[in-house]
Amino acid sequence: MVKVRFAPSPTGYLHIGGARTALFNWLYARSKGGKFILRIEDTDKERSRKEYVDEILESLSWLGFSWDEIYYQSQRASIYQEHAARILKEGRAYIEKTEKGEAIIYKVNPQNITVDDLIRGQINFDTSVIKDQVLIKSDGTPTYNFACVVDDALMQITHVIRGDDHISNTPKQILFYQALGFKVPHFAHLPLIMGIEGGRLSKRTGATAISDYRKMGYLSGALVNYLLLLSWSPGDDREVIGIDEAVKLFDIINVNKTAAAFDLKKLDWMNNQYLKEADTEKLAELLVPLLQDAKYIAEDGFDKDYVLSIIGLFKARLAHLNDFTDWADFFFLEDINIDASAKKKFLEKDLSVEFGLFIKRLESLENFDIVSIEAAFRDLVKELNMEARGLIHPIRVALTGKTIGPGLFEVIYYLGKERTIKRLGAWIKKGA
Repeated sequence: MVKVRFAPSPTGYLHIGGARTALFNWLYARSKGGKFILRIEDTDKERSRKEYVDEILESLSWLGFSWDEIYYQSQRASIYQEHAARILKEGRAYIEKTEKGEAIIYKVNPQNITVDDLIRGQINFDTSVIKDQVLIKSDGTPTYNFACVVDDALMQITHVIRGDDHISNTPKQILFYQALGFKVPHFAHLPLIMGIEGGRLSKRTGATAISDYRKMGYLSGALVNYLLLLSWSPGDDREVIGIDEAVKLFDIINVNKTAAAFDLKKLDWMNNQYLKEADTEKLAELLVPLLQDAKYIAEDGFDKDYVLSIIGLFKARLAHLNDFTDWADFFFLEDINIDASAKKKFLEKDLSVEFGLFIKRLESLENFDIVSIEAAFRDLVKELNMEARGLIHPIRVALTGKTIGPGLFEVIYYLGKERTIKRLGAWIKKGA
């Protein structure tokens, strides 16, 4: 059975690179009917924190990467000691005394090691350039490479899928596999994720915790889909693909060798694709709390159907969930915020006559629906012999405070006759 593992160190939050590694491991396990193991590598007592562990677990769950087994290296100290002692007893290691205690050091013998990497092909290593390796440090804790090998072997990991920054660790780990008589797993090293302009990811270019992407209003499905495209493609120039279909198509040998570029604009585009196709009721579960936090609606007793209608009006336009409260505020506020530049551009001209005539048309409508509202507007601008945009933009700004948004006649319909007339009336000068 295929068994893979994702082994984060809880010395920081889960970021994009780690999330993609977790995804490709999880995908490979699911595509092969295997198991996905989560191993928390928390042997660094000074830097490991519970808050990081909690964030990693929560982020993996949010992304949908369910694990079959979970282990904590901090609970396995005696296992590493036992295996190091065996190597020491066989004469393959020696003890080095320090002020803090005794360290166990593995003696490296020169040899050539060849790895058939599933992504990069054959990689050759000369161990004569590798110095003797620490197995157990003087404080009694295992080194990363040694604990990694012991765990991978005992957990029966068949494929080690990780970032290519670990390539230099591979020959050291193979030496430990040989010393312990364990079977060497298959290796697959994923290319690095770079910033769109080259260079390593920074906070400005996307090196942000997964939990922060969640707070910024990205959907988990969109983020997973985008992570998929970093070094892998479903073919046929497709970009939007659900995780269930990806499981059927994915194979680690089809991952690209070249570095992937992380593009926030592309992620925004992907998020928009998922938002506009999302079920409105499910979106409401995410958006209602945002409206409540902004005090736009009450904690209970709000008009759910109205909120669903407004969400349906905006969801195709959103790049992030958090955009909604900014873009749709005028549907919930009594006193709207008017953009200063929009006011200067569209409302400085006196349109009292035009606004007054439009108000009368709206008041006379028997059926206050989108079709009737548009017909009333079109008839008015035709009678006034003016271009529609000459009145559409000022009315939009007067009603919403913004220059962009949903269709004007939909806006008027959902604002309702009373609020529309009140807001337009506020721009009619006395005596007009």
